[in-house]
Amino acid sequence: MINIASYLSRLCIPFAAFLFAACGADRGTTVGVNTRNNIDPPTAKINPLNSLPDLLPAYAGSSSCRTCHQKENSAWQKSHHALAMNKADERSVLGNFNQATFTYEGITSSFYKKGGNYYVQTDTLDGSLKEFPIAYTFGVEPLQQYLIQFPGGRLQALSIAWDNRAKSVGGQRWFHLYPSASVKHTDPLHWSSINQNWNFMCADCHSTNLQKNYDLNTDTFDTSWSEINVACESCHGPASKHLQWAEDKQSDLENFGFTLALHRVSSINWKMDIESGIARNGKTQVSQELQTCAQCHSRRTTFLPGAEAGNQFLDHFNPALLQPPLYHVDGQINEEVYVYGSFLQSKMYAAGVTCSNCHDPHGLQLVNSGDSACAQCHLPEKFAQSSHHLHPSDSPGAKCVNCHMPAKNYMQVDSRRDHSFRIPRPDLSNKIQTPNACTSCHQGKTNQWAAEVLHKAFGPPDLEHYGEALHAGLSGAINAEEKLSALISDPTQPAIARATAVSLLPRYLSRGSAQLLQAIAQGDEPLLSLALAQSLDRIPTQIRPALGIPLLFERERVTRSLAANALVSIPMDRYPVSVQKQFSLALQDYIASELFNSDRPESLANLGGLHRQRGNSTQAEAFYWQAIKRAPYYAPAYINLADLYRSEGRELEVEKLLRSALNRSEGKAAIQHSLGLSLIRQNRHSEANRFLLQAAEAEDTSSRYIYVYAIALHSAANSKRALAVLEKGLERFPASEEILQGLISIHRETGNFASAKKYETQLTGNY
Repeated sequence: MINIASYLSRLCIPFAAFLFAACGADRGTTVGVNTRNNIDPPTAKINPLNSLPDLLPAYAGSSSCRTCHQKENSAWQKSHHALAMNKADERSVLGNFNQATFTYEGITSSFYKKGGNYYVQTDTLDGSLKEFPIAYTFGVEPLQQYLIQFPGGRLQALSIAWDNRAKSVGGQRWFHLYPSASVKHTDPLHWSSINQNWNFMCADCHSTNLQKNYDLNTDTFDTSWSEINVACESCHGPASKHLQWAEDKQSDLENFGFTLALHRVSSINWKMDIESGIARNGKTQVSQELQTCAQCHSRRTTFLPGAEAGNQFLDHFNPALLQPPLYHVDGQINEEVYVYGSFLQSKMYAAGVTCSNCHDPHGLQLVNSGDSACAQCHLPEKFAQSSHHLHPSDSPGAKCVNCHMPAKNYMQVDSRRDHSFRIPRPDLSNKIQTPNACTSCHQGKTNQWAAEVLHKAFGPPDLEHYGEALHAGLSGAINAEEKLSALISDPTQPAIARATAVSLLPRYLSRGSAQLLQAIAQGDEPLLSLALAQSLDRIPTQIRPALGIPLLFERERVTRSLAANALVSIPMDRYPVSVQKQFSLALQDYIASELFNSDRPESLANLGGLHRQRGNSTQAEAFYWQAIKRAPYYAPAYINLADLYRSEGRELEVEKLLRSALNRSEGKAAIQHSLGLSLIRQNRHSEANRFLLQAAEAEDTSSRYIYVYAIALHSAANSKRALAVLEKGLERFPASEEILQGLISIHRETGNFASAKKYETQLTGNY
């Protein structure tokens, strides 16, 4: 018989902290630190560049560039980069501050000028109206936001923005960025709260040489920049040695004194293949440009500070993979992902296309207008024809971007195009629930209709799209392991899609797939290694070293650091000195990263987890409480602290903590589940089942929550209900080993051996 008490006695619920950018921090208390186990803040600032001021080039400012580079400077001054951020004055402010008002959720905000300065009166942290001076403008087109100075060096981004589009298209108005979300002053998305903080969320991509400079002990920022906007040295790197070269052109300085050379891509490197109508690349080198653009034009977390132009992307940034809700399951954009992750999926990227093939790097506009940009590489005689685009000439459907780069609005009015340059696949839309460009425009038509039109014109599509494998992995399909493994093993598929499959495979681990992941760990594909490091903490402890130790020796610092964190509970003294040294260096990088981002609750909870793994429960508790104080909505901090209390036998404190979290945190299913487990440990089974039921039926439930609730029912002699819960859960999670094991065991105990055999066959895959 499955015994719920014995199951719960050995249950440990790891809760991985999220590392995605959201932002900010409320003021909090200082977390005490000590020197145990080498996981406390270093005494020096985390900025290795400061120690070598004479050896490294310095930032000189864009004013030093304009004399020699007048054409580039003129183009840049009109660009969105130059206008990314500015002091609020008559030159930069575009919004109506002439006693204008805007009402949202019953709060009327006023915009006005006083004494030559710009002000807003709006609701603040306690819900009351207060007057705030506008410190900076943020962005310029199609909308402009405004930054307000708060104590502790914080800048907060006002959620009421100015629509700078023409009035004829609905612009020249104030609007709220979350019109249907009902954001009150108590909401984490409120402009004055943690998730609208400029220092963490926005700063490093809107200014040059941005240094966040957060101090954990004082909970303050001393954020600085070389230039307030995105200037020359953001892309070219610090220019002091270049100026030295310019003064004495006999100087023996590589790349004219820069740390990298960003050469414009020459069209002579591309040769048109008349038969296919597509140009092919010659010797163009694009990696440095892409690495530089990706630092801002990607959905990522700044993992380690100090990035400069030309640095390896994965030495400083931890990018998001193709997982919902950021992307649709086939890799199409859903939330704002800033281009890079989309572009890595494209055949353009695979062929050697880079950003400046299409975009002028100084003015930022397209190098050629409209379809002319595409015609650089795609012969109009072949592609700008109705036989290809299937629409009347000069109609919207005849434009390349409308089929191959469908757009989506972000921040209500900011239209961004998908840069995966994909072929529309309406045949996949019903199968894996993804949008397609055809029915997005032809809204009265079905996906089947669109698929038949394309099939008639072009024949059948490719046999399988990587989105099908990712859908299998994300939905818990019974063949998920097989499909994910096949995708990972196919080098013709985009590396970011294969990496996403790597991150999903630990859910379905077998001997065969473990061997595949071991090959990834020992391979030389950076994105795949990163994905394995990101998911390494979900690998069983007994095989984790075999996968994680090779990752400690990867070139990319982010990958090494994530691997070290996942290995922190593994005794390293059994391994060679070289492994111990590499682990120590990588772990110090991980700690530096979490300290750098310790304005965020995610990092505070991660630091608490590190202390707990090293046996320092006092410091772990302090960091968990700091995370809760910083962000009362953040469920993982409650879960991890509750589990710490459980391990110490402090069950009443577990219950008290989790009950307080019910009314404060997001992601209530995890809280309900944990509270139910606590009540079971206290032998309050009837009360526990109520919370376990809520967790099992929640929209964000998991197969584990369903399984545990069913086992609790079975232990209470309600096997019929338990089987019904498991069978319904299996419809949602068809590959869940836990649910299948539960069905097998309960059917056996109730004498239904035929049904048990059926689920055994499903579990083993022997149809």
